[in-house]
Amino acid sequence: MNSFSVANRQFGFGLFHELRKTSDGNILFSPAGISAALGMLLLGARGSTAWQLQQVFHPEKDKDRSRIKAEEKETEKSAEIHQQFQKFLTEINKPTNDYELSITNRLFGEKTYLFLQRYLDYVEKYYHASLEPVDFVNAAEDCRKKINSWFENQTHGKIKDLFPDGSLDSASKLVLVNTVYFKGQWDMEFKKENTKEEEFWLNKGTSKSVPMMKQLHSFNLTSLEDLKAKILGIPYKGNGLSLFVLLPDDIDGLEEIVDKITPDKLIEWTNPGRMEEKNVSLHLPRLQVEGSYDLEEVLAALGLEAAFSSCRADYTGMSARSGLRPQRFLHRSFMVVTEEGTEAAAATGAGMVTASVGDYENFHCNHPFLFFVRHNLSDSVLFFGRFSSP
Repeated sequence: MNSFSVANRQFGFGLFHELRKTSDGNILFSPAGISAALGMLLLGARGSTAWQLQQVFHPEKDKDRSRIKAEEKETEKSAEIHQQFQKFLTEINKPTNDYELSITNRLFGEKTYLFLQRYLDYVEKYYHASLEPVDFVNAAEDCRKKINSWFENQTHGKIKDLFPDGSLDSASKLVLVNTVYFKGQWDMEFKKENTKEEEFWLNKGTSKSVPMMKQLHSFNLTSLEDLKAKILGIPYKGNGLSLFVLLPDDIDGLEEIVDKITPDKLIEWTNPGRMEEKNVSLHLPRLQVEGSYDLEEVLAALGLEAAFSSCRADYTGMSARSGLRPQRFLHRSFMVVTEEGTEAAAATGAGMVTASVGDYENFHCNHPFLFFVRHNLSDSVLFFGRFSSP
C-alpha cells in the first residue's frame, strides 16, 4: 500500500497549501475521507474527467505524455486505485478493542433516476457504499434532513447539518457521502491534576491562556536542525495509530517551515528508523479544532477542473444520461484532544523511565504547530491540521 499512502500524503499537502491561502487560523481536514469520496467519483468518471481524478492517486510528472498513456490504460489504472481503496477500507474498519475507527461511504440517489447497475455494484464492492433511493424531486428538504441525520449518526453527533438550507433541490440526482470517525485513548494518558493554565502564543506579541496538559515520558522524536523544528510521535493505545506534532523552535517559525516541507520529507522524518526514543517533557494544549469547507474551487485549483465543470464533466460511468456532475463538494471535520486521548470526525459530501526533569528534552507546544493522525499499518493520514488559534 506504499503508493497509496504516498499519494494520500501528497494530496493532503496540496490541499493544505490551498486551504492556508484563505485561512489564517486553525485548519483541519481528513485526506483519507476526501480521497475516498474522490475515488467514488473516479469510479463513475470517463475521459478527461477520469484522467484528472487519477492524478490525485497516481500523479505524473510529464502530464502531456502521460495523458495519452492514462487514457489508453484508463480501466487498468482505475482498477488498481479502487482495489487499493478496498484493501484500505477493509483494514481501517477491522474491529479492535484499542480504539474506535471507521470510514463509511453511502450514496443517496433520486429514486426516478437511472444509475448504471455496474457502477452501483462496483461502488459497493470497492467502497462498501450502498445506494439509498430518496425523493429529491418532491421532497428535497426532507432528503437534506435525512442525509444530515445520517452524518450526525455516523460521527456520533460531532458533525451536524453538513448540507445547509437550500443546498439540495428538485434537480439533485445523487449525493455521495463519506464520514471518518476516530476515538482513541493515549498509550500513556496525561494526568488531569497536572493540567495548568499557560500562555499559548499566537505570535510574538499576542497570547491566550489555555489548559496545558503535561507529561514526562519517553516518545519518538526527530530533531530537524535545518528547519529549527522538532517532530514528536504520541502513540494511542495499541500503537495502531499515532498523533504527530511538528513544532517549530520559534514562535513565528511555522509558516517558513511549511514552505519547506514536502510529503517525502514528512515520510522520512516520521520513519521509525529515523525517529529516536527520548525522554521528553511534553506540554500539549487541550484543544478542539473544527474545519468546514466547500472544496469545489480548492480541488479545481489542484487540477480537477473537469470534475466539477457543467460542460466538461463526464460521469457516464454512473449513468448513461449526460450532464451529471457534482453540485457541491462539502467537507467538515472535528477533533478534540484531552488528557484521555483524541476524538475526531470528518464528513465529506459531494458534497516511563525514572529520571529527573533535567534529563528530559522539552517539547513545549505553546505556539502554532502542525499535527496529523496516522494509521500506522497503512501509513495513511486520517486527519491533518494546523493549530494556531485556541
